[in-house]
Amino acid sequence: MSKLALVTGATSGIGEAFAERLAADGYDLIIVGRNKDRLEEFTATHPGVKVRTVAADLSTDLGVDTVAEICADEPLAMLVNNAGVAHYMPLAELPADKARELVHVKVVAPTMLTRAAVAGMQERGHGKIINVAGMIAFSGPADKSVMPRRAVYAGSLAHLVAMSQTLSAELEDTGVQVQVLCPGVVATEFHTRQGLDLSAVPRMSAEDVVTAALRGLELGEVVCAPGVEDAGLLDAVFKSDLAAFGGQSPELASRYRAR
Repeated sequence: MSKLALVTGATSGIGEAFAERLAADGYDLIIVGRNKDRLEEFTATHPGVKVRTVAADLSTDLGVDTVAEICADEPLAMLVNNAGVAHYMPLAELPADKARELVHVKVVAPTMLTRAAVAGMQERGHGKIINVAGMIAFSGPADKSVMPRRAVYAGSLAHLVAMSQTLSAELEDTGVQVQVLCPGVVATEFHTRQGLDLSAVPRMSAEDVVTAALRGLELGEVVCAPGVEDAGLLDAVFKSDLAAFGGQSPELASRYRAR
């Protein structure tokens, strides 16, 4: 029996690379994107693959609800929450509609789609959820010399990291795996759509990012960072997080007490 995967943002970049790879691995596909023509083009160029296309805008409640209903109703073996927008700019300059779009696509949509899919996966005893974030999720401590500023974008990716880690713990021993995928700069249309020219910056291919994600699942990695050679660096970050979490007390810390 064929496995079924749903991929959002499947018409270009990492999402398209996931769709290509999963099709080659024998999955039936549900591909989601805003561009109906591109969705149909993918189907036309993959005649041997069972593909269902869903034209939906995940920056809207209607789009999220439409895809969430599919996630709840279909026996998904894999959900790839990849859809994204960037809108790199300081918060004070970020138009309200762009801020809302970004939070809807990178926070609301993956949260609600994961919520819709996970109950069925638990009931079936298997499933894989990949939330595509990025290394910018770890850039919060950077000073103002790191440009461009992108507070909402970085915050949305950090949400995906924390949600995926916590959800992975919730689902331990259920047969359902959760991964947050954190690539660096990738050679896709993503940045050019934001008016950013990164052609001079060394970039990883979308295909390599997908290879890392699928191998990371095999390795049991919850946080997959395709470009980080020393995985101990990530372990150190997470150990520090837990040390700070465990170091709290109901007593006011001495540095906050009146002198």
